[in-house]
Amino acid sequence: MVKNTLISVISQEESKGSVEFQVLSFTNKLKKVTSHLKLHKKDYLSQRGLHKTLGKRQRLLTYLSNKNRVRYKELIDQLDIRELKTR
Repeated sequence: MVKNTLISVISQEESKGSVEFQVLSFTNKLKKVTSHLKLHKKDYLSQRGLHKTLGKRQRLLTYLSNKNRVRYKELIDQLDIRELKTR
């Protein structure tokens, strides 16, 4: 239920170029590729795409956490993904 409201809020209030929308679209793409890889374990090109998309999402989340920590925490909670590791 929370995810549906997040999608509607992001699509109505913000453009497709916003960090939140991009992270949401990367998360949806990652879920699709992950389910594909459960069936096709030796699809190495899809694995590479998964790793590239994870890296893009991680860079966007790092950017958001540096710019606005409150929006970052809300997005992490709503998408139910782990927080970034700190060094």
